Amino acid sequence: MTANHLERSMADVLGSILDSDDDELLVVDPTVSVMESLVDIAADYEGDLPTLHVLADDRLLKDLMDDFLVAADAADLVDSDRMTLRELDGDVDNTLVVGEGVLYALVSAGEYVAALSADDESFITDAYESYHGMWADATPFVLRTPSLSRVRDTLDDDIGESVRADFDTVLQSLETARGDGDGLDEVTISLLVAAKNDVLLYDISKWGEDIGIASKATFSRTKTRLEEMGLIDTEKVPIDVGRPRLRLKLGDERLRTAGSDELASVAHRMLN
Repeated sequence: MTANHLERSMADVLGSILDSDDDELLVVDPTVSVMESLVDIAADYEGDLPTLHVLADDRLLKDLMDDFLVAADAADLVDSDRMTLRELDGDVDNTLVVGEGVLYALVSAGEYVAALSADDESFITDAYESYHGMWADATPFVLRTPSLSRVRDTLDDDIGESVRADFDTVLQSLETARGDGDGLDEVTISLLVAAKNDVLLYDISKWGEDIGIASKATFSRTKTRLEEMGLIDTEKVPIDVGRPRLRLKLGDERLRTAGSDELASVAHRMLN
């Protein structure tokens, strides 16, 4: 009989399940907290991670993937074939984690989270076959965010190691990276880090468009907004042919004196 798991957090429960011997697990109808924890744990998992097939509500996935921190880690998992994301057609009574020989229902109550296991082998087999068939027929969810590994590699190659290091530090200081008032979005983060390192607007916006973060127009609009609010300054840099290009600089003393780990929090306070 597979044991129940009782922990104080969703992350601990999922970690216990991932440590099992299953090569493949289906995660059916996850909540936001389940998906956030699953992506976070899987992205840093040490050892042989089971292949994770996720069947989730497409609206939940779209909203969740607006957070660059979650989306970029999920993209890494998808690109490395450690996770698939597909759209669930309908609802399930509980969030389920299903393997060939295991079936868990995830339940939160008070200060604890539990993974309650089924012990009837024929029921587990039927559930696995049913949900695996559902997953096989489901529409793949298109994840448009570039993977975090690609972001880092291209920042190193196209912009510079110092920019990539600052970008990593800023991301590590954030709990969310979305532009809805709860945090800074990936375009704002990129521009602030570029300004900290005196990078040309042309270079950072071309990089962002090339890897799929956002269009040059989006970078330009965001730069204008940040400039109007005093977070960023620009200076013209003459070139041999054509209009001068703009070098980005931090526009406020509070930002210029902030460390990379404080840059996001200072900018967020200024924007709000």
